[in-house]
Parts: sequence; C-alpha cells; structure tokens
Amino acid sequence: MNIKEKSKQQRDSLQQGIYRVINPFVHLLIRLGFTPNAVTTIGFLGNIAAAVVIVMAGYEFTHTGVLHYSLVTLAGALIIGFSLFDMLDGQVARLGGMASTFGAMYDSVLDRYCELVTLGGIAYYLIQTGYFFGAVIAFVALIGSIMVSYVRARAEGLDIECKIGFMQRPERVVVTSLATLATGIAGQCGLRAFDPDMILIVAMGVIAVFANLTAFARINHCRKALNTRK
Repeated sequence: MNIKEKSKQQRDSLQQGIYRVINPFVHLLIRLGFTPNAVTTIGFLGNIAAAVVIVMAGYEFTHTGVLHYSLVTLAGALIIGFSLFDMLDGQVARLGGMASTFGAMYDSVLDRYCELVTLGGIAYYLIQTGYFFGAVIAFVALIGSIMVSYVRARAEGLDIECKIGFMQRPERVVVTSLATLATGIAGQCGLRAFDPDMILIVAMGVIAVFANLTAFARINHCRKALNTRK
C-alpha cells in the first residue's frame, strides 16, 4: 500500500467514525422533515453569522479602540457548529433517500460561499486590527481554498477523479474554526506572552501554503491523467 492509498484509508476511517457519531442526529433531522438542501442552507446562514460577528469585532475596534475577543470566540464557535451541517446534509440525503444531482451542486456552491464569507470576514478583521499583511495572507488562503475546489470541478468535467491533496475543505474548516476560537479564548484570558491574533495569522498562513500546494498538485495530477489518454 502506497502513501496515497494509506492516507485515503485513514481519511475514510475517520469519516466513517464521524458518521457513526452524527447519524443519530441525522435520523432526527429526517424525522423532523428536514431536506438536505434545508440543512445546507442552515449551515450557510450560520457561516454568514460567523463572518458578521468577526467583522463586528474588527469594526468595533476601529471605532472604539477596544477589541472584544468575546466576539472572536463566538465567531469560532459558530464556524465549528454550523460547519458540521456540511457533513449532515450529505448524510441526510443518503440515509433519507433524498440524494439529487441539484442537491450535490447546491451543496458545492454554498460550500464555496461559506469559505468566501468566512475568510473574507477574517481578512476584514485583520485589516481593521492593524494586520494588513495578515489580511493579505488570509486573502491568499481564500484564493487557494477556491482554487482547490475549482481544479477538482474542472477535472471532473474532464472525467478525471481528483481528490488528492492535504488541505481539502474539512481540513481548512478545522484549521479556520479552531484558530478563530483559540484566538478569541487567548485574547479573553489576557495572555501577554504573545499577540493572540498571531494564532489566526499563522493558521491563515498554513491554509495559504497548503491549499495552493494542493491546487497545484491537482493540476499536475490532471496533466498526468490527460497524458495517459494520448
């Protein structure tokens, strides 16, 4: 078994473990009459709320000079909570027998919107709190995040399976949400050993590097796949 196959197997095992935990809640949503598209929409609205909250933190700092890290903590918690709906909608579709081609497309589109508003909100927050370079890093992270998905979509249009790479959406969500939450908690605790916002900037740097590397790895994967067809 090569490294890619082992990594895929570990990822699949982790995913199945998560499904076993969330399936009781999935069955509850199905009994309550929630459709997969409704679950997707709820997750999207929750991510918008998270972006609004972190934008508010940056806005208030600019106008009052006080940085409310409680808002940053809340934003991180919202990202974690509502990003779970990204897994719930697919399970609702599968277990509820409601899978559809439009639902898959709708889910993918709103996933992109979620990343746009979340990372856009973080970039705004960093600009308002005086970290222009950090905001640039967040912008590069946003570019990488979108390009990872775009390359996969283009590959699938050419009938090429393209799911390779380390920094896929679940990893990006975990890094973003935990970093935002940790930044808020560190700020509320009044830590003076380091600037709490550096947690968020470093996390954006990790996404910026590895998401773009993943996008280029997928481009190279497609190149090789197309060359074998000649």
